[in-house]
Formats: sequence, structure tokens, C-alpha cells
Amino acid sequence: MNTGKEGETGMDLVERYLKALAAQLPKDSRDDIVAELRDEIMDRLEALEARLSRAPSDDEVEALLREVGHPLTVAARYRSGPQALIGPELYPWWMFGVKVGLSVMACVTLVGLAVRVLVGDVYVGQAIGQGIASLFSGAVTIIGLLTVAGFVLERQEKKPDFIAKWRVKDLGLFELGGDFDADQWGQRLARGDWSSPKAKPGADVRKSAEMSPVARAVASAIGWTVVLMWWTGLLQVAPIRPEELAGVVDGVDYGRILADMVSAAYWPVALFAACRVGFDLMRAASGGNVRVTALGDLAFGIAAAWGLLWVWFWSALSPLIWVGTVTEFVERVRVLIGRSGEDVGGVATILMVVVVWAFAAEAVRVVRAAARLVVGR
Repeated sequence: MNTGKEGETGMDLVERYLKALAAQLPKDSRDDIVAELRDEIMDRLEALEARLSRAPSDDEVEALLREVGHPLTVAARYRSGPQALIGPELYPWWMFGVKVGLSVMACVTLVGLAVRVLVGDVYVGQAIGQGIASLFSGAVTIIGLLTVAGFVLERQEKKPDFIAKWRVKDLGLFELGGDFDADQWGQRLARGDWSSPKAKPGADVRKSAEMSPVARAVASAIGWTVVLMWWTGLLQVAPIRPEELAGVVDGVDYGRILADMVSAAYWPVALFAACRVGFDLMRAASGGNVRVTALGDLAFGIAAAWGLLWVWFWSALSPLIWVGTVTEFVERVRVLIGRSGEDVGGVATILMVVVVWAFAAEAVRVVRAAARLVVGR
């Protein structure tokens, strides 16, 4: 056997190859696998030597070992368990989660930027630039976290029920998500077609949006995780920093009001979002029992309604939006509709309407959840 430039013989190269390979193998079967591969390599070397009628050079030995395969690749054939970060069965779920997460993140970004523009913290042009930067960094964070979750799930012997025991009722969510096809939009833009795809009729949209409690729970858990990370500052997507806001609109310092409200509501909102994520994951894993789902919706609806009552009666915003009667409410709305550019107080009236509308929506949700809890469907 020839000697290489560093003084290594062909057998030295083989032994070095086998040592690198052995380091990647499971300890309990390492010796047997290395012995089997050594015999295979030696048989190939003997055949090569017989064909050349001489001892192969070190370059020829290296070429033969490359044919056998890189130690990492060869060792992977002998390892049990998944051989991919996220396997083909789980990958579509990972991609779906990415779409939901990025969609929620985009909405959160718009809300945060709208607040900062409203209170005069940034100009519209600055908001657009900051929004693009925030979306990029936030997308990296969300995709990374979902990849870690997919990596863990891929290596579980028993997959969650919403993956292994899916139902046709769950598929409406994925049909609805199909309207946001990145490939289709890319092809349309490449053709210079900037028009929107033909919208579905209202009945078709409602039908597509129908989904089982399990499908709703998966999407809700992802969405609330994004919201929780944004609220706590873990996801730097257009964060609201009250201490930096000093905007005055209609003679009112909304920056100070926002700072007071965020300070008072920080931990309750964080706890609400964390509990929501935990509940959604629990009901997704358990198959989405109707009464359990209804009980959770009832509890979270009451909590959200109580939060809105706090905003109405006791928060720093209360003096601006509170009215004692329906007549006063209607009068303020009428004044808002008929106001001219010189009039003031429009922002406060808009916020008043938003709080009332949100409370009414939560009240309806609580009633519907109570009905499902009683009826069981």
C-alpha cells in the first residue's frame, strides 16, 4: 500500500474513515457496524488491487471511500428515528402554522404602527420603514420557533390527535388558507397582473371558514402565541413603548394615557394570553370536546368583557369615552359624523364606539358559549 504525503498508508486512511464513522453511530451497535463496514471496504480494496495489478495509491483509496459515502451519510442509515428536521407528514402542518403566524404578526404590526402614528410618535413614512424591518425580524423569530416545535413533534412516538386522527370537518380551514397561495401570487405578479383573484361568493366563504373545534384550536394557539410574544416584548414587531409616546391629539395626551393603561394591564393581558395558548393546546390535543371548548370560551369571554368594563369605567381612558346613557352615546356619534375639520374630540368618540362594539361582541360570544355548554353541540 502506498504512503501519502503525510506519511499515511491506504490502511491508515481506512482506519481514519472508520473512526470518524464510529463516532456517529449508536454505542450499542457501533462495533458490529464498524466490523461489517471494514469487511466491505477491505473486499472493495482487494478487488481494486486485483484490477490494477498493484497496490492502490492513497488518492485511489480516498476515491473508493468517497464511493462508500461520507461518514455522516453512512451513519444516518443505521440510526433509528427521523432523518429529517421536519418530516414529510408534519411539513404541511408546519407550513400552515407559518402562514397563520405570519398573518397574525402582520395584523399585530399594523395595530402597533397605527397606534404610534395616531399618537404622533412616528410619521407615516417612518412607520412603513419600521414595519418592513419589524416584519422581517419577526418572521425569522416565528419561523424559528415553529421549526423547534416541529422538530420536537417529529420525534414523538405518538403524534397529536389533530395530526394522526384528522377529520374531514377540519379541512375547511385549509381550503380557506388556500386563497393565500404564494406561488399563485408570484406567477400573477411575474405576468404583471396586479388585480386580485376572483373573490368567492359570501356563502362559499362562510362554508370554507367552517371548521371543527380542533382546527380552530390549532390556529388560535398559534395566533395567541404571537400576540403574547409581542405584548411581552419577546417578538420585536412594532412594539408599543409607552415611555416613547408623547403624541397629543385633540388636546389630549394619548401617549400618557396609553402608558398608564399598559402599565396597569400588562400582567393581566399576559396571563390571559398565556392561559389562552395553554387552553387551545389542551383542547387541540384532546380532540376538541364541545363542552370543554364551550366552557373555555365562556371563561375567556367573561374575562375579556371584564377587561373592557375596566377600560370603560376605571382606566385612564375612561374620562374621555364614558357616557351614562344611550342618548349621550348616540349624540356623540351624531356629532362625530357631522363634525368639521376644526372640531375636536373625534378620536375619543371613535375609541368609545370601538369599546362598546367590542363589549357587545364579547357578550354575544358569552351567550353562544353558554348555549353550547348547555346543549353540548
